[in-house]
Amino acid sequence: MANEQLGILADADIAALFEVGALKSARPLDDDQIQPASLDLRLGTKAYRVRASFMPGRDTPVIDKLERLKLHEIDLTSGAVLETGCVYIVPLLESVHLPQELSAAANPKSSTGRLDIFTRVIVDGAQEFDKVPAGYQGPLYLEVSPRTFPIVARTGSRLSQIRFRQGRSQLDEAELAVLHERETLVASETPNISGGGIALSIDLSGDENGLIGYRGKHHTSVVDVDQRNAHDLYDYWEPIYDRGARELVLDPDEFYILVSREAVHVPPDYAAEMTPFDPLVGEFRVHYAGFFDPGFGHTAAGGTGSRAVLEVRSHEVPFILEHGQIIGRLIYEKMLHRPSALYGSERGSHYQAQRLKLSKHFR
Repeated sequence: MANEQLGILADADIAALFEVGALKSARPLDDDQIQPASLDLRLGTKAYRVRASFMPGRDTPVIDKLERLKLHEIDLTSGAVLETGCVYIVPLLESVHLPQELSAAANPKSSTGRLDIFTRVIVDGAQEFDKVPAGYQGPLYLEVSPRTFPIVARTGSRLSQIRFRQGRSQLDEAELAVLHERETLVASETPNISGGGIALSIDLSGDENGLIGYRGKHHTSVVDVDQRNAHDLYDYWEPIYDRGARELVLDPDEFYILVSREAVHVPPDYAAEMTPFDPLVGEFRVHYAGFFDPGFGHTAAGGTGSRAVLEVRSHEVPFILEHGQIIGRLIYEKMLHRPSALYGSERGSHYQAQRLKLSKHFR
């Protein structure tokens, strides 16, 4: 990889990092662990229950803070329950030894966000969550805090993902406009391109049955994060239907699964990400799981009509969402190389061609 090249590393580039020792793991990789533009991260053998979330701070190893703040250790090798409202720190199986030209950023996996599991990657000396500075060499830790459902997790469970980046490759607004004109990034005749991204709005019109979303129930049983189609959705979710108003009152600290009005398209040579919560658009947080891989919504990969599923939580005060209201922005970055296989049919990806869809754990 030449230093003058800029972009997000693709699957073959990530595999090459393992070959040269820039990425290491305590056990062999899972077959599908390397994604088109990211690597899934796996929980290690122990979880540490801590009093509160923390930032290690400059020159401070995470383990030093853990020794002071941990309440007890939990063995994850056979699986363990992680309770709602608690904060856990888990050393990950993967570690990094990045060259100076590479940095990385992490995000919850889509299924993690749809379960309302709050996760953040922490590194030694960190002053920001989910950021791995260029040239960092050391362990990776994951902060895990289930918000709505208690979960069962174990060594090897994959809750977070990491993207590697060479230089700065984000498209500016002029480049976004050109790419949208050529590739139709969001299905809108009047795209709102500002703030470095392209806007998405909320769909509250409902499907053929009037369903507009789901609200998480309280006091449920556990969700096993490694089992697909294992749980009845009505035991965990309350369906929400449109009654003609095309609006939804978000109650404080309730968790909602909603869907974007626009279909989303990520061309094969680009990766996208939902930008963090913006207080200018309202008192709510949208989309914990922000990564959109190359090929998401791409017709050739079976993605025609793919919507962005939105994990929404209001804070402090009730907030009224109205149909068509802007709820987030997508930023796009160039790939260093095109992935060998795109998100979608080539990988059996769970959320390609999705509309309103819960995580893969529910039947």
